[in-house]
Order: sequence, then structure tokens, then C-alpha cells
Amino acid sequence: MKLNIALLAGDGIGPEVIDQAVKVCNTIAKKFNHEISWTSALTGACAIDAVGEPYPDATHEVCMAADAVLFGAIGDPKYDNDPKAPVRPEQGLLKMRKKLGLFANVRPTFTFPSLIDNSPLKRERIEGTDLIILRELTGGIYFGERGRKDNGNTAFDTCTYTRDEIIRLAKLGFEMAMKRSKKLCCVDKANVLESSRLWRETVQDMEKDYPEVTVSYEFVDAVAMRLVQWPSSYDVIITENLFGDILTDEASVISGSMGLMPSASIGLHTSLFEPIHGSYPQAAGKDIANPLATVLSAAMMFEDAFGLKEEAELIRDVVNKSLAEGIVTEDIAGKNKAYKTTEVGDWLAKNI
Repeated sequence: MKLNIALLAGDGIGPEVIDQAVKVCNTIAKKFNHEISWTSALTGACAIDAVGEPYPDATHEVCMAADAVLFGAIGDPKYDNDPKAPVRPEQGLLKMRKKLGLFANVRPTFTFPSLIDNSPLKRERIEGTDLIILRELTGGIYFGERGRKDNGNTAFDTCTYTRDEIIRLAKLGFEMAMKRSKKLCCVDKANVLESSRLWRETVQDMEKDYPEVTVSYEFVDAVAMRLVQWPSSYDVIITENLFGDILTDEASVISGSMGLMPSASIGLHTSLFEPIHGSYPQAAGKDIANPLATVLSAAMMFEDAFGLKEEAELIRDVVNKSLAEGIVTEDIAGKNKAYKTTEVGDWLAKNI
């Protein structure tokens, strides 16, 4: 099979972890007789530095022409520490999501048997956790009307959702639940927010179309508590943009490291696959960043974008083997030997 993949390495550790994922993908392609065409493009702070835009038109054209996008991370301290910066890397991420129609962020959360005691949560709390958080990605407060008034002393951000935006996200959630344990939890704040009441009302109307799925409705503050108390009680969670942003980062501690969790953003055009961690600028160039989340994102890409399940499973098996044998970077090595980013990538490729 010919695979046309856009490569957006981004900032900070992005290029380093992307390099290891490319190494793994190329090895998979050789083993299974695929042909990968990689096309690199700029996004984030490096794009601002080069052309003044965090998501240039040229990058968008590359993404639209690709079968899938493999993405690293964006962000740079020189923008984080300047609240008055007119252009920011994160604006590129929002623009990319909107222009590619990436309305659904898929965040799996699961545990690795060999690392279950690395989690800050007790083993008995997290054992058996295998859930997916489906976050709406192109609506809500991040894209609503915003501004200042009263000479800049009052600020406002508006959360707006349409019924159609909710339906398309919830439909994916119901379909995922049907393939899993047939449990769906809609997370909102319907006791306070009108937008949340529309979410709950819309999902309730859809229940009749999926009679086999058991649907629950929970307030976001309660889920924030229960997610770290009884995560294994959840299967598929659907929620709006801001709530999903917060809950997915909270859920990442269950596995023991943000450097382990992959994600996908799917929607109207080209799907995008990325690690959930940020650009971690403090580690950039030091060859210490954990590449496993990016490698596992590549596994999601093989399966979800191309239907290549065997290839994806092999990547996951080799990642689990690396964890079990301690071929890991310093963030999860503990008192054991820590391997370099490139060494982990080389080991994964060799074992594939």
C-alpha cells in the first residue's frame, strides 16, 4: 500500500520524537511491503519564526493532500512568557483544527502492566482501566466570541454550540461504544450552563437510535473526582472542548506518564495523529524525551487511517516489550538505566 503522510514535527521535542516514529514507520513499511511518502511542513513557533504564521497556507495544502498527518508538538517559552504576543503557536493549532475540520479528539487512556506501579494512583484504583475520551475540538469557548471592554478591565469568552456540532461528535461516541462495552457517559455542566443543557438534550434524543448502549450523564466536576477514583468504571466519555481539554490531561496521570499516551483528531478532511504531551522545551535537543506516545500515535494512524491493524498491533507489542525490558527514557526509568530518545527508537525498529 502507498501511504502519503504529512509530517509536522513542530517545536521543542517535537522533531526528536517524530524522528523516532518515522524510524518505526519506515521499518513497518519495509516489513509489510508498504511505500511511505513523507512530506514535511512547518507549524507552531518554528513557522512563526520562518514565515510569520503558526499554520501557513503551504502547510495546510500539504495536510489536505495527505492521507494522514503525523504531528509532534508546538509551543515555545518566548511566546508563553509574553501574554501580549500578537501571534502565538497555539493559534496555529486552533487554525489547523478548524481548517481541517478536526472536530473529534480521540484520547485513549489505558495502563501498561509493567508500569502500573509508576502511576501516582494506587494499583487497585487503576487496574483494568481502558477508556476513551472523545473531546469536541472545533466549537465551544475556544472558538466563541471573545474580547475586552471597560478599557480592558473586563474580559469575556463565549461558549457556543450548535445541535449539529453535538450530534456529529455524539454519533462517533455511540459508534465507539457499540464496538466496545456499550457504555457511554456524556459529561456536561447542565445544572448551570445552557450550552450543556443543549448537549444533554441532544444526546438524550439520540439514545433511541442506539438501544444497546447504556448512557449516563454526569457533571464535569463529579467526573473530575471519579476519574481518579474509579477510572475503570468508564468506557467511552463524550464532552465539549474545554471540559475535554482538562479531563484528558487529568486522565493521562493514570498511565504513569504523559509521554506514553497517543491521540487522534478526526473529522471532515485529513485525520491527525499526535502524542498528548506538549513541546517540553526544557528537554529539547538533549535526546531525553520519551518517544513512545508519538510511536503509539503512529500505531493509531496505521489502524485508523489506513485499516492496517496487524501493523498497528506489532508496534504496540514492541512498545510493551520495551517497557517490560526497561528500554525507556529517564521520565519512567526510575533508578534503572535511562536510555536516550534515539536509543529507544533504534531498539523499537530493530525489534520490529
